[in-house]
Amino acid sequence: MIFITAKFLVRPEDADRWPDIARAFTEATRAEPGCLWFDWSRSVDNPNEYVLVEAFRDGDAGAAHVQSAHFRAAQRDLPPHLAATPRIVNTTIPQDDWSELGEMAVEA
Repeated sequence: MIFITAKFLVRPEDADRWPDIARAFTEATRAEPGCLWFDWSRSVDNPNEYVLVEAFRDGDAGAAHVQSAHFRAAQRDLPPHLAATPRIVNTTIPQDDWSELGEMAVEA
């Protein structure tokens, strides 16, 4: 799977509205057949930073994502709300879902 984590530093005046600003992009991406997950979280240390954790089935699914109309729309529509260029970690890993964190196992 392609596993991506990106940090978005949002302009302070747009930070509270970011989930709505990114909603169309988020919903369209989640509907892609090769999207495994596409989840936003807000930083507990910086209220203007959102972290996106996303995964795609394989390289073909990742390529389809960046070639989609909604990705091109996001390239146009999202940057005006950002304070800096997003930072990203992008890698391919040999799994297709989350693994359990055994060091913090919860007994049933």
